[in-house]
Amino acid sequence: MTALYTWDVFSTLDGYGSYSEDGDWGGYWSKQGPELLEHRASVFEPEQRMIYGATTFREVAEIMLSGLDPNSMDEWNQRLIGMPATVISSTLQDTLGWPDATIERGDAIDIVTRLKEESDVPLRSQASLSLNWALMKAGLVDRLQVTIFPVISGRTGTSPILRGADDFDLELLESRTFDGRSVELVYRPSVR
Repeated sequence: MTALYTWDVFSTLDGYGSYSEDGDWGGYWSKQGPELLEHRASVFEPEQRMIYGATTFREVAEIMLSGLDPNSMDEWNQRLIGMPATVISSTLQDTLGWPDATIERGDAIDIVTRLKEESDVPLRSQASLSLNWALMKAGLVDRLQVTIFPVISGRTGTSPILRGADDFDLELLESRTFDGRSVELVYRPSVR
């Protein structure tokens, strides 16, 4: 049996995964609420292995391990830090202080194929856009979980979450609304 691989990504309504320095949105685009935070904590309660590309891993490690971002103290983020992580990178030399991370060098498709075959726990990746576009194209992403925050960031938005992806059919498996404003959609993608 192969491990389930979920690509978990946050987005604005217009498809951006982040914002530039000109934007002053704050974490979660300042739209988090108790239902969203409780749900995120429950998502990160079961054991799972995190999969990162180098850029996202650097960004997440900087935020989570610096202690400067108040959102790093959210329960789900604390659980995230405690999970084992595999970083697929040819450039990173160390794990930047992440407690249980390993760096894998080589072809991402080969690495994730092996991890899916060997892992006893589900695999989850946050952001890591180009990595997950390639994994989706290879048919390795079992679930695309998009949390959409109720903002449009046309002027300050960066990192369009699906701009580099191929064409896919999506089967909606679940949808939830949190705090009357943010929506989570979980799809099963299939290459078109």
